[in-house]
Amino acid sequence: MSDFGLDPIDLRILRALQADGRLTNQELADQVGLSPSPCLRRVRRLERDGFIRTYRAVLDRESIGLGLTVFVDIKVEKHSRENAMALQEALTALPEVVACHMVSGTADFIVEIVVADLKAYERLLTERLLTLPMIGDIRSNFALTQVKTDAPLPLTHLEREARAGKAGR
Repeated sequence: MSDFGLDPIDLRILRALQADGRLTNQELADQVGLSPSPCLRRVRRLERDGFIRTYRAVLDRESIGLGLTVFVDIKVEKHSRENAMALQEALTALPEVVACHMVSGTADFIVEIVVADLKAYERLLTERLLTLPMIGDIRSNFALTQVKTDAPLPLTHLEREARAGKAGR
């Protein structure tokens, strides 16, 4: 058992559901080597304990007309907790923002924005982002091609801990 309370079977469940969240309980149980009832109990515990946050479909951006991905570096105008919080709230409210991270370095935030095209990004930039008073600087980086997106989270560190915990008993 790892420090996170996960054993190798839990990790197999997490890996399988990251690969295909639409697995039936029977299919999942077969994949991880459990009968359906204990498998379902484990999945419910993983959900309840917050390891599994949600289930959703990952849409193909191009297929639904969102062909432009922009990574935006944003610097806060005057560094203060209030400005940072206000900017976080404003960015979170924009549906075009699909990811936002407060970072260290030259930018304060790195934001992933998905829009239909350059014209749509120009509108978002001029009508929404540049009107926010707490923004001091914006740098836009346009994705030329997607190499890897929406990948499952790596679980190797948890596997090592679970093996070490099992060996320590």
